[in-house]
Amino acid sequence: MPLYAIETPPVIALPIADTDALFPVRRIYCIGRNYAAHAIEMGHDPDREAPFFFQKNPDNLDPSGTFPYPPKTADVHHEAELSVMLRSGGTNIAVADALEHVFGYALSLDMTRRDLQGEMKKAGRPWEIGKAFERSAPVGPIHPASQVGHLDEGAVMLKVNGDLRQAGDLNQLIWKVPEMIAYLSEYFELAAGDVIMSGTPAGVGPVVRGDVIEVAIDGLGSMTVTVV
Repeated sequence: MPLYAIETPPVIALPIADTDALFPVRRIYCIGRNYAAHAIEMGHDPDREAPFFFQKNPDNLDPSGTFPYPPKTADVHHEAELSVMLRSGGTNIAVADALEHVFGYALSLDMTRRDLQGEMKKAGRPWEIGKAFERSAPVGPIHPASQVGHLDEGAVMLKVNGDLRQAGDLNQLIWKVPEMIAYLSEYFELAAGDVIMSGTPAGVGPVVRGDVIEVAIDGLGSMTVTVV
């Protein structure tokens, strides 16, 4: 066995529904403004433009059901998303072959320090300070595609304290899951353990400590996350 100079970081792994097996995470790619209505509410043209991606860190994923309100912000927003987990990868993957690389799907949240993200946008700087902070990606159990199929339609819903905030449908994705995989593979070598967060519908908004967030997508059930 190799001799490491420091303690080896833990493998980040997520639960898989109805099994004790875990899904090890390699990278996280997040697509921005992938629903037209959300693009509009963020002040952008909803026309189909080339997709763009930013990244979170594997240890930002958190299946605990709690979201600690982060420091250095006064404006944290919820963003309900479908996450796509890959079982294999490669480069220059054809759209027609892309779904062969999908292991499964999960409910997730792209929690965002919106005020810090806004400051970075104005300065022309990267967004990570607003997106890639600790526990910024609450996530539910992974549902294998072999059990739920490949999700190309189905209602997406988010409530805060029982009040509906976000409502959309997976069929409203500007860039569909196979297209996202194919596009990413032109720029990166995708691999088993990669996660793609597919964008959020309109209705993003702030949360405060004590709020209870409920996220649901047809075919994946629901998850509840408490802001602490």
